[in-house]
Amino acid sequence: MNLHEYQGKDILSSFGVRIQRGQVAQSPQEAVAAARQLTEETGTSWYVIKAQVHAGGRGKGGGVKLAKSLKEVEEIASQIIGMNLITPQTSAEGKKVHQVLIAEDVYYPGESEPDEYYMSVLLNREEGKNMIMYSTEGGMDIETVAEETPQLIFTELVDPVLGLLPFQARRVAFNLGLSGQAFKEMVRFVMSLYTAYAKSDATLFEINPVLKTSDNKILAVDSKVTIDDNALFRHKDYVEMRDIREENPFEVEAKEVGLNYVDLDGNVGCMVNGAGLAMATMDLIKQAGGEPANFLDVGGTADAARVEAAFRIILKDPNVKAILVNIFGGIVRCDRVAQGIVDAYKNMGDSINVPIIVRLQGTNADIAKELIDNSGLDVQSAVEFQEAADKVQAVVS
Repeated sequence: MNLHEYQGKDILSSFGVRIQRGQVAQSPQEAVAAARQLTEETGTSWYVIKAQVHAGGRGKGGGVKLAKSLKEVEEIASQIIGMNLITPQTSAEGKKVHQVLIAEDVYYPGESEPDEYYMSVLLNREEGKNMIMYSTEGGMDIETVAEETPQLIFTELVDPVLGLLPFQARRVAFNLGLSGQAFKEMVRFVMSLYTAYAKSDATLFEINPVLKTSDNKILAVDSKVTIDDNALFRHKDYVEMRDIREENPFEVEAKEVGLNYVDLDGNVGCMVNGAGLAMATMDLIKQAGGEPANFLDVGGTADAARVEAAFRIILKDPNVKAILVNIFGGIVRCDRVAQGIVDAYKNMGDSINVPIIVRLQGTNADIAKELIDNSGLDVQSAVEFQEAADKVQAVVS
């Protein structure tokens, strides 16, 4: 589950991480009120207006702007709220902005120049350990830094059992070139950041930039946070942070009916049981000259209601030219799945307007094929992978 910047900052703050303070606003009037309150609490007279969408690169799309007065706060907020923000991480249509974060100005003058760093905490799957990735090149796209100056990216592997040890946090601060008070601040920052990552059951905490202020404070100016969906039962308060307006509507609907669905850009819909078989089916479609339109795992209970729900979600994609159903009957019998397909097809009537190719293998596969072939419906059955591939190729070519 992805979080907005302001939500990620709230979590960071709860674990003792110093953050750029701010308040979220849903309208220009709320933005002005938030700015006034921020001035009372922090003394700031300049404000950063940030669009709150689940995408990076907001500044490049005009979603992050500086306001130097309350009048500018209202003007900028009115421009950003309601706009379709297009960034390198959104579709061509962009994402509609429903709210903005009014944040304090933290780039104030002082005894030294502010400096920006990049830092993230995530799982290193190859090592089976958590990892802190960091760089002196904060405020930039980390992908660009990795490509052009890979020597400026550092990593610190963390044993998930032992947790982050103090000497590792000190090494991070040292590699960032810090000393004195800023060094101590960074050590505390890194320790608290890792604690937030571990205890919130996150899969990602990314802060770009981490700022060293002119008076040597270390704070999070931004935050990109992803929480592991499988751990949400332990964090009821995080569940309330979910913003379904930011999610794919097909995926939201699928989740509500218990389907594992990921929307893709292809032209052949997939309905499969089991994640491994689903990946193999997507390869099959590619080899046949098509492109998978989705990943959809119906699980082990492919009854008529579940199959019908899957069909309806797949068919909402106007790019779908055909549907490939590929089921291995182990836990669930093939004939039961076949009957579910026939019943769902009859229930949906004329709403199914694309060819359906069904490959059923496993328990009672012969009975299932007979059910499909004798149904009188426009459903093509297949037994082997290659046979299914040939039928897909005939449809998409």
